Amino acid sequence: MKKYLKALWRIVKNKYVAATLIFALVYFFLSENSIMVTHNLNREVSELKKEARLIRTGIEQDSIAAVSLFGNLDAIETYGREHYYMKRPNEDIFIIKD
Repeated sequence: MKKYLKALWRIVKNKYVAATLIFALVYFFLSENSIMVTHNLNREVSELKKEARLIRTGIEQDSIAAVSLFGNLDAIETYGREHYYMKRPNEDIFIIKD
């Protein structure tokens, strides 16, 4: 083990190897483009892509609902009553939640 460490120290003691190791450490761990920063940015991009996918599906569902409501007064009234709890002036609405 001691021989291994001595051989490793002889290699690291070389000024070119030491400079290369210091440069690698600074580049990979301390710079703006470090591995950790890159990993965090990639994770954030994947989360934003998932969110964009969810928003796109919501837009598609809303578009389908808008097309079905267009020109159909009974469907518009039903939609308003279910989603916005709208009522006529002479009626009472009781909302029961599970």
